[in-house]
Amino acid sequence: MTGNNIFLSADWRKLALAQYEVDKEILLKYLPPFTELDDWQGKYYVSLVGFMFLNTKLKGFHIPFHGNFEEVNLRFYVKYKDETGVWKRGVVFVKEIVPKPAITFIANTVYKENYQTLPMKHCWITNNNELFVEYAWKTKNWNTFSVTANRNSEPIAIASEEEFITEHYWGYTKIGSNITSEYGVEHPRWEMYPVKDYKIDVDFERNYGIDFGFLSNAKPDSVMLAEGSAIYVKKGQKLKS
Repeated sequence: MTGNNIFLSADWRKLALAQYEVDKEILLKYLPPFTELDDWQGKYYVSLVGFMFLNTKLKGFHIPFHGNFEEVNLRFYVKYKDETGVWKRGVVFVKEIVPKPAITFIANTVYKENYQTLPMKHCWITNNNELFVEYAWKTKNWNTFSVTANRNSEPIAIASEEEFITEHYWGYTKIGSNITSEYGVEHPRWEMYPVKDYKIDVDFERNYGIDFGFLSNAKPDSVMLAEGSAIYVKKGQKLKS
C-alpha cells in the first residue's frame, strides 16, 4: 500500500499475545471518549502483547538506528460508531514499552500515547519441530513472556477468538476530556502458530499500575502466537463532540 495518508510502515513479527479477562469497571476508567468496550462472548479482555518492529519507516523514510526494535504493550478492545453508522473495532493501549527513547518522546509529546523506555531483548529459536519466542524488558527485575509453539503456522479460523483479538484495525487514544485520537492500521489476515506452552513472569503492578496488579498471579484465558506481516499506520484524526 502506498499513498500520502500512510504515516508509518513496518513489519510486525512473531506477536505473542496473552488474554486476561478483567472486570469491565476497571477498563471503563481508561476508555477514550466516544468509544465503547468490545467483548468476546461476554468477556472483557486485556492482552499482553510482545512483538518485533522490523524495517520501520516514517513517512516512507528509514529512521537511523530505529528500524528494528522490540515492543511490549498492554491493550484492551473497543469499538466506535462513525458518522455513517459503521462500527469500527479498535484497541486502546494502557502502556507501550520500547527500548528507544526517541520513539517514546515523539509518541508521548506529539500523540499523547503512554510509552515508556526500558531495556529490552528478545529471543527467537526454531528447530525441526518447534518455535520458541521470548520477549523481556527490565523494570526493577527482568520481566519475561515466552511462547513455545509448533513451527508451522495455520490460517486463523473464521469467527474464532484469534480472529477477534487480531482483527481490530483501529487505535484510539484519549487526549482530552472530550477529544479522542483515531488512527487506522492495515495488514492482511495473519496466521497463527499452535501454542504448546508458555511462561509469563511479569510484575503487572510495577509495569501497568495497581488496577492490573492482580494479573501477576492470574492464569491467562488464552495465549497465542501470530506470525504477523507488513503493516501500515494511517494518519490519524481527532474525534470531538
